[in-house]
Amino acid sequence: SNPDFSKNAPGLYFVQMDQTRWWEQEIPIGGPIQKGQLLTYNLTELIKPESYLVRLTPITRYGEGDASERTITYREFHCSFEEEALCSFSQDKSDEFDWIRQSGTKEGTTYTPNTGPSSDHTGSSQGFYMFIETSRPRLEGDKARLMSPTFNINTKSVSSSSASNNPTYCFTFYYHMFGKHIGALNIFLRLKGQMLTDTLIWSLTGNQGNYWQQARVNIHPTTTFQVVMEGVRGSGIEGNIAIDDVTIEEGECKDSPMGNQYAILYFFLFLFPFIFLFCFYFLLFM
Repeated sequence: SNPDFSKNAPGLYFVQMDQTRWWEQEIPIGGPIQKGQLLTYNLTELIKPESYLVRLTPITRYGEGDASERTITYREFHCSFEEEALCSFSQDKSDEFDWIRQSGTKEGTTYTPNTGPSSDHTGSSQGFYMFIETSRPRLEGDKARLMSPTFNINTKSVSSSSASNNPTYCFTFYYHMFGKHIGALNIFLRLKGQMLTDTLIWSLTGNQGNYWQQARVNIHPTTTFQVVMEGVRGSGIEGNIAIDDVTIEEGECKDSPMGNQYAILYFFLFLFPFIFLFCFYFLLFM
């Protein structure tokens, strides 16, 4: 039977699990607990973006009560690389070189002139981003891979009437690809089953201009997954590639307001003059 919570309960204990290890913490209770009273407690040991099984066990003067379990799943992951821990991103040890954490206040910004950003995507010289340095000793085709933390898919977020039981996530990031020797930026979805499988989900090559741009891509993992961001060195030293503000959240990607603004600007700067000339020609000669 359930214990009596109104009898000066000295504390509550819970055990949390992330598939590999368990913690036990005591939740101190300052006084008697009334029936229906809402208690809150911050779980400070959680490491994004894992899912956790939390088991809450009440302890009273009569002993342990019935345990209650609940799975806690993070629904959004965001990393702007402001902390040295890199939000649990890690360097792939099987590639040729590593991504570098950088800010606009560091001497030289990116180390090679005529390439790379002078600030993070918000324009702040204090903010950090990640980039690949493509000067010597790097060679054409060398790769640097940055791997996200491991994500557990949330199958409960999908309707039972859906044709697929696999949830959709929106992967968003900012990129800066400026320089005459830009190689490629590739994004892979890595599924962690009996064998690791990498699937290319986004790719861009060549000089994209001296400004930050946003990319959004829907991903449909079928099991526990990571996202791998791969920078490829181009034909020369002016080929630094940078990334910033990486987000993974449940649901389909939504249109970016800034993207709509660029579309309108593109129409008026490039398409509208051609439409005007065509109409003028048609009226003049037809």
